[in-house]
Amino acid sequence: MAQDAEQPFKLNVPDADLELLRKKLDLVRLPDELDEAGRDYGVPLADMRRLVARWKDGFDWRKAEAEINVFPQFTRDIEVDGFGSLNIHYIHQKSSVENAVPLLFVHGWPGHFMEAQKIIPLLTTQSSDHPSFHVVALSLPNFGFSEACKKKGFALEQYAEVGNKLMLALGYTEFVVQGGDWGRYIGQRLAYAYGNKSVKAWHTNYPRANPPTLRSNPLSYITSIVTPTTAFERAGIERGKWFQKYGRGYFEEQSTRPQTLGYSLADSPVGLLAWIYEKLVEWTDEYPWEDDEVLTWVSIYWFSRAGPAASVRIYCERVRAEYHDWWSPIPLGISFFPKELGAVPGTWVRTIGNVVQKSVHEHGGHFASHERPEDLAGDLRKMFAKGGPAFGVVSGKSGYA
Repeated sequence: MAQDAEQPFKLNVPDADLELLRKKLDLVRLPDELDEAGRDYGVPLADMRRLVARWKDGFDWRKAEAEINVFPQFTRDIEVDGFGSLNIHYIHQKSSVENAVPLLFVHGWPGHFMEAQKIIPLLTTQSSDHPSFHVVALSLPNFGFSEACKKKGFALEQYAEVGNKLMLALGYTEFVVQGGDWGRYIGQRLAYAYGNKSVKAWHTNYPRANPPTLRSNPLSYITSIVTPTTAFERAGIERGKWFQKYGRGYFEEQSTRPQTLGYSLADSPVGLLAWIYEKLVEWTDEYPWEDDEVLTWVSIYWFSRAGPAASVRIYCERVRAEYHDWWSPIPLGISFFPKELGAVPGTWVRTIGNVVQKSVHEHGGHFASHERPEDLAGDLRKMFAKGGPAFGVVSGKSGYA
């Protein structure tokens, strides 16, 4: 792995690609809709008409592009065992605090590296009251502006390998990890494979876990039996039941036949918009999405280096790979948000790691770093603050000036 291969990156989508998008939007054919369907049957037709019209005639991609380019971005070649070299795109925002804690931010689907847009300024700011962080937010392979893998079998182990090697290449021999959605599973793999070596702690806002059993987790099992569930946890269980019944269709398709779905996502910007917009609305806690905010989010997928179809393969590769619920003794912090998908009782999450901190919030959903950046940043600050459960885990990096 080359240590000196970093290249500055500025996003500059070719004019020809913008023109092609406009032509495709000109040719849109929208479906009909049942009377009073609401959201029960999917994305409302009125929403799609408004968003498509804005995307075609009002949305300014160059403005959105400039806002993305405010962040220092780079690419670097990373050698992945058995898969060759992949060119990886990432934000690397350093704090002015020399002793800041290095943090790898890992997104999921349908997220991207700009999920960290709001949380980066909060984490990198200098203060005597809380620790500061050097933040690296990568585009996972197959996502955003990273290169796609062309071989089958690129699963969670490989995504974790990329994250670890990227941080080492940047000179961070020890670091911590934060992630939601797939970032939770990749973070867990990082903790398992590299814990107490390079990875010193991890944090997730996606507290998915299987119920403990007497055989696998006797202490957690007994604790879960004798500990009453809270109103927050009961609501989370009901949310999970709703998601299992009405919200998992995308998962079944993406984890079984991603190539078939990929033709629609790659060829139809309107199909891609509906596919992602549905999740942005339904997976958040009444977050007030602005149309241009949605269109920027979806445009990152449309203009992505490998195209939007590549991103959904992570589901198929995860399902087909042998998977263990990797447990690591390094510190784990968890943030609970009420509209997360399938939140579980707090007694269950000890099966996924060495939980040293749990925070419960009144508002927020699946995209916590975007919906509730102050809450998530606050949880990370508390975890790594002086007196916090993970203070000083990175050698020589207290987070304080």
